[in-house]
Amino acid sequence: MTELYGIANCDTVRKARRWLDEHGVAYRFHDYRKDGLCRDMLVLWVDTLGWETLLNRRGTTWRQLPEADRQGLDGERAIELMLLHPALIRRPLLSMTARSHLETGFSSDRYSELFQ
Repeated sequence: MTELYGIANCDTVRKARRWLDEHGVAYRFHDYRKDGLCRDMLVLWVDTLGWETLLNRRGTTWRQLPEADRQGLDGERAIELMLLHPALIRRPLLSMTARSHLETGFSSDRYSELFQ
């Protein structure tokens, strides 16, 4: 099962969804804001990818956080922030269960490699 996680109105998520649709890849889309996010899933992603990879520090949500929230981060604090503000999770996140593979971000070249 292939699952794509993100936020529906994110441009990068839209590109990834368009690519998957155009290439006939069956997937389930999970919108963090609409469908929620469970702590156990986020912990698994952090354990697999590392919180530094998963935490999006380039977006508006990060910049709008109080300085105190952005300082002294560790894995647990990053998880708490991502649960409170799902837009802090780098998007999209592609989960390929059959291959036990997680991928963040979108690149058409990379998706072509993954779905050969």
